Parts: sequence; structure tokens; C-alpha cells
Amino acid sequence: MAQTGSAPAGDLTSEILQALSKTDKPINSTETFPQIPFESLKAALDRLASRSMVTYDQVEREEAFLEPEAEVIVSHGSHEARVFDAVHKALEGLSIQDLEKEIGDKTVTKLGQGKAFKEKWIKKDGAKLVALVDSINDVTRDQLRVIKEKKTHDPKIIADLKKRKLLKLQKVISFTIRKGDKFALEMVKEETDLTAEMLASGAWKDAAFKPYNFKALGADQHAGALHPLNKVRSEFRQIFFEMGFTEMPTNQFVESGFWNFDTLFVPQQHPARDLQDTFYVSDPPKAGRPTASGPEDKANYEEYFENVKQVHQDGKYDSIGYRYPWAEDESLRLVLRTHTTSVSAAMLHKLAQQKDKEGRVPPARYFSIDRVFRNETVDATHLCEFHQVEGVIADYGLTLGGLMEFMDMFFGAMGVTDLRYKPAYNPYTEPSMEIFSHHKGLNKLIEIGNSGIFRPEMLEAMGLPKDLRVFGFGLSLERPTMIKYGISNIRELLGHQVDLSFVQKNPAVRFDKS
Repeated sequence: MAQTGSAPAGDLTSEILQALSKTDKPINSTETFPQIPFESLKAALDRLASRSMVTYDQVEREEAFLEPEAEVIVSHGSHEARVFDAVHKALEGLSIQDLEKEIGDKTVTKLGQGKAFKEKWIKKDGAKLVALVDSINDVTRDQLRVIKEKKTHDPKIIADLKKRKLLKLQKVISFTIRKGDKFALEMVKEETDLTAEMLASGAWKDAAFKPYNFKALGADQHAGALHPLNKVRSEFRQIFFEMGFTEMPTNQFVESGFWNFDTLFVPQQHPARDLQDTFYVSDPPKAGRPTASGPEDKANYEEYFENVKQVHQDGKYDSIGYRYPWAEDESLRLVLRTHTTSVSAAMLHKLAQQKDKEGRVPPARYFSIDRVFRNETVDATHLCEFHQVEGVIADYGLTLGGLMEFMDMFFGAMGVTDLRYKPAYNPYTEPSMEIFSHHKGLNKLIEIGNSGIFRPEMLEAMGLPKDLRVFGFGLSLERPTMIKYGISNIRELLGHQVDLSFVQKNPAVRFDKS
């Protein structure tokens, strides 16, 4: 619809009513009011429709408009037709140079030659171009003429001409307008308020009052909205609290290699410690040795540091270790933490200091949900920065079957069922299992978590008793969110590709609801 011209709302409503009174059929706004702007016409129609004087349907369609080059073709013929005409007029043919002079446009000459050759209208005879037929049908020009008049054509023709950059498509909105139940040529003035004067004079008895629209939506308040990740995070936290877990402090994004790798029995030659997998901090380049907050347990940290060194280098606690020269400088290098298991290690070390007189420590359950960083190749299911959900259960008599049962219960609380377990390798757990679930959007199994039982080399170095077992499990916050919200590309959930309307309009997730 053309966006030029204007009309006062009152005059326009009268024009619409007058146009409808002249026919018993619906009228089309594009034909009847071609110069009225969309906003003015919509406002007038809404005003009439609210009084049931008219009804209307909004019709959206795409129309084709000619580009400047196409207008030239309509006036002078297509490039290929102009090339043919020039060659056909020259009885003995034309050289390329003479053809360019005849047409006067190198672009037309170049494009027209290719199309004319393809249509087999001309051929090359030595150094000259000669015509192969006596006459042609300029199909392109005819197609553009039809499109100029009707704004549409066969979809295949439209696609071909658009590919040749001869057309542009534009969405056009129009209205189909019909008479309503209370159609009349004049609008009755409707009162909006019942006044004291109307009550006193009795005028209210004959007055027409504007009805209340109880279905009208209020103005958008542009209120803030929680990101879907925060909504799912809140559900995770609630599940953990209901299962008796305590939240760990995870406000430290930068860790030393000691806490991030060495305490977890990850060897210093492990591929995870390469630059291809881990982000290292250059300033400052390294941390100091781990220390306690007070002098009373300083010895515990020094003993722990030496235990970790020995279990790696020489073996300890019935383990032969890795048998390599363990380097303190490598252990103290600063990294962006690759997992929150470094926090779990620190919490378990503190738990080890809570031994009673019999050398036993109390059972404990810890969890955390926070950001981690890995030097990943970004794709539909991987980012360099993401959130890890970490859980740790320390108790006596724990078994692998108990871990699987707990995972079924934990994910079942989210509505994620039919889990699949796959044996895996982690330096700090044995046995280890990867956890998979089916993603309907991607239509495949995706890994949603990793789990296992912490190794004795890790636990006994902290001073935990031999008969204590510790479950450890971690999962991405993003992947369960993708499953719950039906997202196929993680970059639509976190990063610069996130659609703000997706954040604002999606309701809070409930894991116990489908």
C-alpha cells in the first residue's frame, strides 16, 4: 500500500462507510484507498469495527517491483535481445568491438552475449558474431511487463529474475472490508463517562455509551526478564536443596593448576592442560602455594601440597602414581578454570579437617552452578564459555549402582528420563560414566553429563579416610536448557545471537511439567 497522502480520522471513517454503501460486496483497501497510509487506515477501521459498523480482514502478500535495470529492459528490450538485434542487422556479422560500439554499453554486451549464446540465437564465426535465427521472442521483457502491471508472476519466473537482480520483493498489507451488523452511514457519538449533569437531566436514558473492552491488553511495561538459563538454574538449585545439598562458593574464575588439575590427579602431561584446551593467564603468570586462612591449619595445606606431589611423582596410598618428575611451576600456573570440580576439591579438603576422635568425617553433599572456560571449537552444542552444574556426595558404603540410581532420580526430577550410560575415562574418577539423553530437536543422543567415583589418590591425599566414597558428577546447564526449550543451536541461547524476544516471552521452566 502506498505510504503517501493522509486524511483526518473522521473524514476517513466517512469515506469507508460511503464506499461500502455503494456495493453489497467486500471492498479492497488497495483498490479503494490506494493513497491512504497503513496506520491511518488501520486506525479508522479499528474505530468502526469497535462499533460493529464494519468487519475487516488483514491480508499480507509479497509483491514484485522492478529494479532500475529492469525498467530499462521494459523500455529498450533485454540485454540478449539487444545483442541479437545488433548482430541480425549486420548481414555479415559483427566483431565484439563493433558490437560494443553498436550497443554502447559493455555490461549489456557482456551479459547479453552469454544469454544469446545459451538461447542459440547467435554463434561465433571466426572473429565475428552471426545470427542463427531470423526472429526471437524477448521473453524476459514480456515477463517484466507482466510483473510491472500485475506485481506478480509464476514463482519460478520471480525467483529467476530476482536472482538476476532485476526484481525486489516487498511485503504489502491490505484490508478486505465488509459491512458490520450495525452498519450505518453516520457514526453515532458515544459517551465515555456518566456525568452528574446527565443524571440530573435524564439525558443518560437516550445516550449511547461506549462499551468497555475488557479484553484490551495493557501497555507493555518493558519489564525485565530472567534469561532461560537463570530460570533453569533456579529449578536446579531447588532440586539440589530438596535433596539435602549445600551450595559451594564458586566466585573464583581464575584457579591455579594445583586446584584445577593436580588435586584431581590430572597428570601434568595430560592433553587437557595444553593451550588447545585451556586458557592460561599471562599476568600474573602464576600463583603462590595454597595457604590456609589461619595459622592453625597451615600445616595441613603444606602436607596436602606434598601429598599431591608424591602421589603424582612417586606414588602413594597403594598407587604407583604416574612416575614423572612433577614440576611445582607447572602446578602454580594460573588458568581460567575448566570446571568447578576445583571448588569441589577445596571443599573436600576442608571436609577432611572435620575428623572426629575416631578419624571419621561426617557425610556431606555439595553442589555448585557457575561458569567455566574451555578452548573449544564453537558449534551447535559447544561454546568456549558455559555453565557447569557440579554435585558431590561423600558417604560410606557408596557403590556404582547407587550412583546410577541417584542420576536417574536427579534427572528424573527435571523430567529427563530414559538415560543412557557409557563407560568413560576421567583422571580423577574410577569408574567413570558419561550420561546421555535424547534431544528431540537435534533428533540424536547428546551427552548431558559426566560422573564417577573419586579415586583414592585424590581423596586420601586430602586426609579423608580410606572407607569414605565420594560420588562426583557434572553437567552443562546449557544442554538441559536446550532440551527443555527445544533449542537446536547453543549460540541462540548464550552469546550475541540470542533473540531478546526469546528471553522476554518464554515462561519460567518447570521440570515437573511437560
